Amino acid sequence: MAPPSGPAPDGPFPCKDHPTVLRRPLLAVCLALGLGAAAAPPALAAPAPARLTAQQQTTLAQVEEYLNSVHTLQSKFVQAAPSGSQTSGTFYLSRPGKMRLDYDPPVKDFIVADGTFVFYWDGEMQQQSSAPIGSTLADFILRKDIRLSGDVTVTDVFQAPGVVEVSLVETKDPGKGTLTLVFEDRPLQLRKWRVLDAQGLTTEVALLNPRTGLPLDRDLFYFREPKRGNDFGRGN
Repeated sequence: MAPPSGPAPDGPFPCKDHPTVLRRPLLAVCLALGLGAAAAPPALAAPAPARLTAQQQTTLAQVEEYLNSVHTLQSKFVQAAPSGSQTSGTFYLSRPGKMRLDYDPPVKDFIVADGTFVFYWDGEMQQQSSAPIGSTLADFILRKDIRLSGDVTVTDVFQAPGVVEVSLVETKDPGKGTLTLVFEDRPLQLRKWRVLDAQGLTTEVALLNPRTGLPLDRDLFYFREPKRGNDFGRGN
């Protein structure tokens, strides 16, 4: 695999040493995944973990167990950008290390994590950028062992009938933004995520009928620069 080339997109959870280049819908979904790079504000002191009740601690342990049980996932998604605009597409996850987001036409952007790098393709600019997975918060959901502690700090656990929300930040740099994972609780299932970025803007991605445990084609997670007539770069 070639080393990363080009800068990575703007976003609330920086990829180290990568300036901004990408924009439009791809930028917004990078924000929603916590995958981008931004001119981050000065690092803040490490946040204090949320003071959780015994019930919340039990719920958090269940969430961690659930996340570790999800090895593959496929779902349509609807993304709401801070401007209020909406786009849709398909999300694929294969842990550890692999992920893909394809936008529905006419948008030609996509994101691929191949186990080592996260690649960003801007269909309008015909431009590829990439960054190591470990330099993005995507590493949190792609790693083999997911832990809601250590390099991430849980700042809130919200529970309401049928819903559980877990908010977290990077322990070393909480000023980059807050990622909130939203679950149905009966049974426990990830349904959406939100990112509140360093500028106070919120981007949300909702999963529509997510399915887990599916066999996924390895080719989904191999980045190929699209050829003319093949906008999504698979199978070339």
